[in-house]
Amino acid sequence: MNIFDIMGPVMVGPSSVHTAGAVRMGLVGRKLLGFQPARANIALHSSFAAAGAGHGADKAIVAGLLAMKPDDPDIPRSFQLAEESRLSVQFQNADLQDAPPNTVVMTLIGERGRIVVVTATSIGDGRIWINSIDGMHVSFTADIPTLVIRLEDRPGIVSAASSCLVQHGVNIEGFQHYRHRRNDLAQGDISVMVIESLQPIEQQVMDDLMLLPGVVRNIYLDQEEG
Repeated sequence: MNIFDIMGPVMVGPSSVHTAGAVRMGLVGRKLLGFQPARANIALHSSFAAAGAGHGADKAIVAGLLAMKPDDPDIPRSFQLAEESRLSVQFQNADLQDAPPNTVVMTLIGERGRIVVVTATSIGDGRIWINSIDGMHVSFTADIPTLVIRLEDRPGIVSAASSCLVQHGVNIEGFQHYRHRRNDLAQGDISVMVIESLQPIEQQVMDDLMLLPGVVRNIYLDQEEG
């Protein structure tokens, strides 16, 4: 336990759940897309839908999409800044079956049509949980350096990616592999590896991963940024 576990995150208020956590949701969503979206459709579930606007969750999510941190004094102005940055945002309330409170679904669309759909939950003290990416179940917090690797789901690719990480001396804290379809896999289907590391991951690791046949894309979530 560190001092931030006791005192909570440094942030612009009023709520670590609805503000600091919401900013981090937007930040991670932006990272997973790869850049600032041109459009964002954001569905608010449960208490986020009931109290999110009053607590500034809507402005906080948009602030994260604009690459702000939880302590940025411009968070209350995020709607205005989004308009100036040509980021179009739409909000709606949603009843997500079996989802925990404080969950959002962000559909983020880039100027050239790239789309990522991220489901995330704010769990308190500014921390979040990423529950799904593009419909694939995942489970990570981005509290430590995290590498999200998109793969063609074909034999040998997970082993090759893992070997690359070992060769670079990446000290792995957590390793997860997720597929769209468990019982009906076809070559070329996309799967996702999530690697949580005990140390920062160097750019050379990501560059070498991209040289492997079957690696589509990788995204690094630095705990200092996400």
